[in-house]
Amino acid sequence: MRTLSGRRAVWLVLKRELNTRLRTRSFVVGTGVLLVLLLGYVFFQTSLASSSDKNTVGLTGQAIGIARQLQTEAALSGREISTVVVTDPAEGRQKVEDGDIDALVSGSAAQLTATYQSSLDGELRRVLDQVAQQQVLDGVLSSAQLEPAEVMARVNGTHVRDDALSPQPADQTQRLVVGLVVAFLLYMSIITYGMMVAQGVVEEKSSRVVEILLASVRPWQLLLGKVIGLGLVGLTQLVVLAVAGLGAAAATGVFTLSGFATGAVLWGLLWYLLGFLLYATIYGALGSLVSRQEDTQSVVGPLNIILIVGFIAGFNLLVQNPAGSATKIVSLIPLLSPILMPARISTGAAAGWEIGLSLALTVALVAVLTWVGGKIYGNSVLRIGSRIKLTEALRG
Repeated sequence: MRTLSGRRAVWLVLKRELNTRLRTRSFVVGTGVLLVLLLGYVFFQTSLASSSDKNTVGLTGQAIGIARQLQTEAALSGREISTVVVTDPAEGRQKVEDGDIDALVSGSAAQLTATYQSSLDGELRRVLDQVAQQQVLDGVLSSAQLEPAEVMARVNGTHVRDDALSPQPADQTQRLVVGLVVAFLLYMSIITYGMMVAQGVVEEKSSRVVEILLASVRPWQLLLGKVIGLGLVGLTQLVVLAVAGLGAAAATGVFTLSGFATGAVLWGLLWYLLGFLLYATIYGALGSLVSRQEDTQSVVGPLNIILIVGFIAGFNLLVQNPAGSATKIVSLIPLLSPILMPARISTGAAAGWEIGLSLALTVALVAVLTWVGGKIYGNSVLRIGSRIKLTEALRG
């Protein structure tokens, strides 16, 4: 005789999943590994940013006189160039070969020569060109009895006027990186914890524990409690990663954490909950079709393929153009919206109506799949033996 109310039954199952999963070694180790990878990525970006904006240049001969001008031009471009005086050109070439300096600059200010290993940094080349061009221009202006400073002030004050039809935010690159990281974490979390739902169902079914549980709760209550419980476990992991990632990004300065970063995290958490409800119910329903762990992959394989193919295709579309028509269409497909839409929101490419439509379609599909998944689970979870056909489970 069932004496538990629906809410109480779901709460007990949910609590059991939380207590069991949050204390497992796999959860702690898995969270630790993801945390190390995330922090490693942040610090890797920090090192790239610092190294890409800094050059060490050796100056020899007449080029020694351009040291201050070189540093001034670099600073105007947001770069840092440190200069070292090299008295022996042969020694300077050796320093270039050894990687001690990025380039050795020689010659007169108007005819500079840069010696480098295999390729010269494009921004460094531009700065050197500016220095040489400025020297030539000053000479021409002086010969025409014009004041170089006044002429350059007029030249530098002339810019093309902007008339962008769809202007990108100044921090577009940061937005794209955050969006891609959010998409990756959501994909990993949904597929990982969705598989846990399927494996948990098979484990309870094969050990006959489910028969004891169903003496007190209904099938849909057991499935719902399991899905919500594991969903909260995954949410806990995502919150830990989000807080650590935002903290590391703020501390290192690799990202300028404006409102979009916090918004991306909040949208990501919302879409995770919807995505997990969408997929986990089906994972649980498919898991109930088999009685052995080794058969689990055969029933959830097609669902995994949808997730993997959709993620890879969507990831490539995001990199190419977050606002493109193909990206927009794919992100509106409910099975892929939980992964791609938060990334598009982060980049600022998603319009309000697109967000609203994707939310409505996803919630509608969650309702449909919850009903279908509950029916499959209820008709299959107590049947031990060979794999149950999906059509049979739907009819039962």
